[in-house]
Amino acid sequence: QVHVVESGGGLVQAGGSLRLSCAASGNIFGINVMGWYRQAPGKQRELVARIFKSGGTNYADSVKDRFTISSDNAKNAVSLQMNSLKPEDTGIYYCNVISGMNYWGKGTLVTVSS
Repeated sequence: QVHVVESGGGLVQAGGSLRLSCAASGNIFGINVMGWYRQAPGKQRELVARIFKSGGTNYADSVKDRFTISSDNAKNAVSLQMNSLKPEDTGIYYCNVISGMNYWGKGTLVTVSS
């Protein structure tokens, strides 16, 4: 069984910062990609950022230069540093881990007030 657990969400004013963390545990081996997705009210889930085992990264255009994703492969962990937050960054942020199969956390709520 695999567990993916996020932490670090909360309420912040526009322009502020938050750091999200995620750790995968259990019967999981050979993680290829770890990433963050978000879902705003009434919208579809979208990719925010992901990091590959090789260290390569992808970012949504809307968060480039504001968010930074990093990983600790030894700990099966990934973090997302979010700076200069905007109200449109509000949503539930989900951690995604790909290791043969696709694993998801339950999500953590980020609310950015204007």
